[in-house]
Amino acid sequence: MTAEIIEGAPVAERICGEVAAEVARLKAEHGLQPGLAVVLVGDDPASQAYVKSKGERSRAAGMHSVTHLLPGDTTQAALEALVADLAADPAIHGILVQLPLPGHLDEMPVIELIGPDKDVDGLHVVNAGRLVAGLPALVACTPTGCLMLIKAALGDLTGKHAVVVGRSLLVGKPVAQLLLAADCTVTMAHSKTVDLPSVCRSADILVAAVGRPRMIRGDWIKPGACVIDVGINRVPFDNPEQAALGKTKIVGDVNYKEALQVAGSITPVPKGVGPMTVAVLLHNTVLAAKRQAGIPG
Repeated sequence: MTAEIIEGAPVAERICGEVAAEVARLKAEHGLQPGLAVVLVGDDPASQAYVKSKGERSRAAGMHSVTHLLPGDTTQAALEALVADLAADPAIHGILVQLPLPGHLDEMPVIELIGPDKDVDGLHVVNAGRLVAGLPALVACTPTGCLMLIKAALGDLTGKHAVVVGRSLLVGKPVAQLLLAADCTVTMAHSKTVDLPSVCRSADILVAAVGRPRMIRGDWIKPGACVIDVGINRVPFDNPEQAALGKTKIVGDVNYKEALQVAGSITPVPKGVGPMTVAVLLHNTVLAAKRQAGIPG
């Protein structure tokens, strides 16, 4: 058996098309242009490429888009001042500060300054709390994208056992809440879970978001399970000559080659969850703009 590949790009393209149509409608009917601001501190190449993609996709959808690239030695005060200005700017409806921040910066005061209404990454304590309470909220982009891909692969999720490996605020915890809301039975696991392989093997749906390259082996996966790999890890090429040149490639938290022979469906890395994150970010920005303007829907 070879697993069905769950490609993120087609679903993401559909979402971006819907976003573009809604942006055009808001401009025509309400004179409202949703605006997104992205802030990046430091010069990490992968983050720079990701931020560039967010700007390009938001502009392609007809949105107002601004990007702030700050040096790696930016102070806490300078970052907070910028975010406070963006939070007060009526042309900006969504703010995303690219995480993780450099070690000398504290992300929590920054997220607090964004405020729940413009928190399109779903990290503010109000949005996190509303998600747990089952109330309308801006939900983190990657978990929302994961749920969309799972539903695209499986349809109705009622009664399925989902195991989430990883307990981060950005992915693990919110994706567990979304799966609970979809009537799954959810187990939260992590690197310190006793007999993690057995826990993973019990899953109809396995979400890997632990940040360790190829940690989830093929024999950890229940035959026919749906596997969502959120990991983005840079590792040396397997080819010794390429590795000697310092070349790296991106792999997930799942050993893809092994999992492909066991799972029923699986997301590749890259081109799986990644495209969904940007698409949901645009969707969240439009949703935030409508809420701030008092427009239903």
